[in-house]
Amino acid sequence: MTLLFRRASLASLGLAIGLSALAVSPLAAQETKPADAAAAPAPAPVDPNAVIATVDGKPITEADLTLAEGELSRQFAQLPAEQRRAAALSAAIEIKVLSAKAIADGLDKDPEFQRRVAFLQQRALHGELVEKEVVGKITEAEIRARYDKEIAAQPPVNEVHARHILVKTKEEADAIVKKLDAGEDFQKLANENTKDPSGKTNGGDLGFFGPGQMVPEFEKAATALEVGKYTKEPVQTQFGWHIIKLEDKRQQQPPAFDQVKDQAKSAVIRDKYFEAVKEARKAAKVEIPDENLRKTVDAAEGSATK
Repeated sequence: MTLLFRRASLASLGLAIGLSALAVSPLAAQETKPADAAAAPAPAPVDPNAVIATVDGKPITEADLTLAEGELSRQFAQLPAEQRRAAALSAAIEIKVLSAKAIADGLDKDPEFQRRVAFLQQRALHGELVEKEVVGKITEAEIRARYDKEIAAQPPVNEVHARHILVKTKEEADAIVKKLDAGEDFQKLANENTKDPSGKTNGGDLGFFGPGQMVPEFEKAATALEVGKYTKEPVQTQFGWHIIKLEDKRQQQPPAFDQVKDQAKSAVIRDKYFEAVKEARKAAKVEIPDENLRKTVDAAEGSATK
């Protein structure tokens, strides 16, 4: 691991839109190695109305089980298919029996519970509309267009390919510079002297890096060099003293479409989502009597859509 800190060079293009699922009681599940998907035969068609269990005479169907598996997918992700199916059925039965008891106890009549149910229904409908009318209608061409737009908006970025020799003291660094001046090989001296573990077997090679990926003092010195030259004066950073050699310069290539396709899609979803919200808000009469609260909401919505 190099001693120079690097930062991620690809920025996220999109905003994740989270749609929460219905909460259920936790189930203890032992982690098991997933079954070999390649060896499993293709599943036979399933009748969604087929009854797989009853609770007090009320059916649990294949469709109910599919819904339960989808809602609880994170909890059961490590289980083989049959165990996942059994765990989902167990969860569905738990929900059935406890919800029946809640109704018997009159909890469904509680005003606070009814408000929560109404909100959960609205949130579920919100999610359904986003899934069907926003996400479901996005095309590959729209994603590609967003990628092209983002790439075109990025200013050209130069990156450099450098090597370095890292030592603890300036005296050590000065001694190495004298050896370089006398014609000794940079890579050989790096393998013999550098304190950077990653550079002891590759001649101090750091590969290509762009702005902000190295500490400022190092980056400034490296980018100021001519190709093939090394720093006559050692460069001090928080890690020690460096002798830097510049191997090459080039313009940084943008990430390939497939590499950032998901981020581009998220950006399209974000834009279309806020467009749908804007149109729906225009058609609705929204009143917020508290002026300060209204201004805060307006500011937050304006910021979110930028």
